[in-house]
Amino acid sequence: MTDYSHQELIGQKCSILNCSVYSLAREKCGEHWCLLFKTGCMNMRRCTIMRKGGSYVPVLKNASLLHDSQGRVIGAVETITDITEIVERDKQIAAFRRHMRSEDAFQGLIGASTSMKQVFSLIDNAAQSDAPVIILGESGTGKELVARAIHQLGERKKGPYVKVNCAALTESLLESELFGHVKGAYTGAYKDRAGRFEMAQGGDIFLDEIGDLPLSTQVKLLRVLEEKVIERVGDSKSIPVDVRVISATNKDLSSLVKTGAFRKDLYFRINVIPIQMPPLRERIRDIPLLAESFFQKLRIKRGKDIEGISKLTLEVLMKHLWPGNVRELKSAFEYAFVTCQEALIQPHHLPPDILNGEKSLKDANVIALSREEIKKRRLIDALARAQGNQSVAAEILGVSRVTVWNRMKRYGITYTRQIESS
Repeated sequence: MTDYSHQELIGQKCSILNCSVYSLAREKCGEHWCLLFKTGCMNMRRCTIMRKGGSYVPVLKNASLLHDSQGRVIGAVETITDITEIVERDKQIAAFRRHMRSEDAFQGLIGASTSMKQVFSLIDNAAQSDAPVIILGESGTGKELVARAIHQLGERKKGPYVKVNCAALTESLLESELFGHVKGAYTGAYKDRAGRFEMAQGGDIFLDEIGDLPLSTQVKLLRVLEEKVIERVGDSKSIPVDVRVISATNKDLSSLVKTGAFRKDLYFRINVIPIQMPPLRERIRDIPLLAESFFQKLRIKRGKDIEGISKLTLEVLMKHLWPGNVRELKSAFEYAFVTCQEALIQPHHLPPDILNGEKSLKDANVIALSREEIKKRRLIDALARAQGNQSVAAEILGVSRVTVWNRMKRYGITYTRQIESS
């Protein structure tokens, strides 16, 4: 910890370590006592000590005086614990908090693209209203984060925030979950039970996947929106509720209205403030920001000594089509943190479907080509990006160098490696 040997320290004054909390109490007749002999103890004190070479190390100190049988002070004992890792973790957390408070972050959502800036503005405005909000977008775009942001920024933030996944329950269970039931309403209903609308009284209820709501439940939800009352299953008593409805769906509700799968009147009641979440492939500029955010979160969570993300990896991430959107990107980093044993996350640390997938932003116009032609074009593109370096091209493609060489031979590709002059 100090780089000193035993021989160099034994017999020396403790001031040799130049502790940052050292305070002289007295120095008389050759004696050299620190403040510990005046206070009697030191508990869980953070400080720094100086190593032999002049560098400093953060430590945690505990110290107590030693007394003889007569109660006289005969010395002291001190324990010193290196807390370098804890200090580094604190710095990472502080840096991540600053990142989340930056102009590119908004209530847990991250983006600098025009489309996301528009979403942030809509969230802010919707939060100040009490009208129903519907969040539209593909799976994995962050619809639930938007709903929570609206709640946190709105007047109802002091009230409850209740979430219901409409696609996760059967029709009978869904009605009981939403509106509650009375004892004996059905087999297994042994006592009265309040529903989610009652639980959300004075707050917000988030109805996720509202496009999967059965028609019979849609009728009851429409009444809640129009009359602000609910009826528990098995009861005819109306219970007033003061709840703002936030809904979300990855389906095209207007198409469902045309086919009769979704009530037109309910559609207009929930579609007062629509917020459209853009898919990740339409906001490529945000991928580095999201990647850095996920990287910092996982670095803090896992405590793994990974320094960053390589430039090649970012290029691969920005070419992928991301059918799973932000959720897929997050999963890709969770996978990378398991596979990466190096200083930087490289392309070969990413999930195979991202490295070897045929769909990418650059390849989107050649999907109709044969599998072999796609492989050939991807190989040419990788070699161009790698300036002819077959090892780097192999990393980009997520294959071995031998595979790159074999494919070059099969497709008749020759590429001279470019070597930069010093």
